[in-house]
Amino acid sequence: MDNPRKMALASLVKADSVSSFSNIEVSSVISRSKLEKNDAALYTALYMGVTERLLTLDHIISSYSKTPIEKIDTETKNAIRLGLYQLCFMDKIPDYSAVSETVELCPKRSKGFVNAILRSFIRDNKKISYPNDKWKALSLKTSIPVAVLDIFKNSYGEGTAKKIAMSSSFREGISLRVNTLKNTTEELCRLLDNIGAEYTVNKYCSDIVKTNATVTQLKNIIDTGCAFVQDTASRITTKIFGAKCKESVLDACACPGGKSFSVAIDMNNEGELISCDLHKNKLSLVENGAKRLGINIITTKEQNGKSFVPEFEKHFDRVLCDVPCSGLGVISKKPDIKYKDVASIYALPSIQYEILQNCSKYVKVGGEIVYSTCTLNKKENEDVVRAFLEGNDSFESVEFELDDIKSSGGMYTFFTHINSTDGFFVAKMKRVK
Repeated sequence: MDNPRKMALASLVKADSVSSFSNIEVSSVISRSKLEKNDAALYTALYMGVTERLLTLDHIISSYSKTPIEKIDTETKNAIRLGLYQLCFMDKIPDYSAVSETVELCPKRSKGFVNAILRSFIRDNKKISYPNDKWKALSLKTSIPVAVLDIFKNSYGEGTAKKIAMSSSFREGISLRVNTLKNTTEELCRLLDNIGAEYTVNKYCSDIVKTNATVTQLKNIIDTGCAFVQDTASRITTKIFGAKCKESVLDACACPGGKSFSVAIDMNNEGELISCDLHKNKLSLVENGAKRLGINIITTKEQNGKSFVPEFEKHFDRVLCDVPCSGLGVISKKPDIKYKDVASIYALPSIQYEILQNCSKYVKVGGEIVYSTCTLNKKENEDVVRAFLEGNDSFESVEFELDDIKSSGGMYTFFTHINSTDGFFVAKMKRVK
């Protein structure tokens, strides 16, 4: 039988040498393994948890190891991380089990070293000492690099930056978008009742249901097209987008397809919806998802959002630009994102502006364009939109309101600590001439 701890260690060792997304690694490992439900959950919790808490765990290792952490071999280092994560963040695992199971995973040469560090940490009552510098301490407590915290602080101020950081590990179930082409919210809730899952219907969108069920438990519901996974902020964005039956719509950066699916359902599967993406190999995700959901109005197209398509000019009633971004609003789901070099973020606003500027040419007079990202960085969000509006007198901002969600200048930012959603940004504009 597969060992979830051993598999988590293998994934962590792999991540140290191969650049990949943690959520993709989890899906890949579970799909090809023979893990039972509980073991799959343990593997996921260990691998994702260690990835999420890397800075905290390495800080502890550095406090107890006489060997500099950069000189500890990859397998041993990740084994210690696994053990420490269980000791610090998994209350249901006894300390003795966390230690013994971790030591068992280690190569013979490092068993004593790993055992000594874990037992020393336990003897010190698992107390973690942080530096006096409050900003560095926050970085280590939340495992968010100082450079990323600085982006949050420069965008929203120190107080909000701290709240973003403290809520960055918030995960409260899976949000499902009801496929109203096939069923209703009430019918989805009955299906969730049948598997013994808890759930709540979203107050902003009655077609979003949040549940504590696992992806494995939801497999049949998703495979039969009754619903698909879509975060509340993403769904609200498509609701703000406002696509209607028989309209002509463009999703300029569509993959993996969630927003296209949501828009098509809002259109009652009537009209024209073209879903584009730069990467041709990803378009099959949209095509297969649409087929599963019973959507037939989507046409996929390999297309760079920055490149002008003459036949698209002033053709669409609505254009959605969910542009490539730094992803700093979804680090609770993709924790590896926060460790990437922030230098790569600096080039994004010009790319995002170029995509918005180009795709605005496709909007009919009287039509609307929505710009969105899943990041928390004003340089990628408000600054891009304001620069676009200042340089394009053919467009004006459109205010929107949904319960207590109220735009300012046609823009709104979702925060986990306020909205209990992914960090997300949405702006709406109308072509007036």
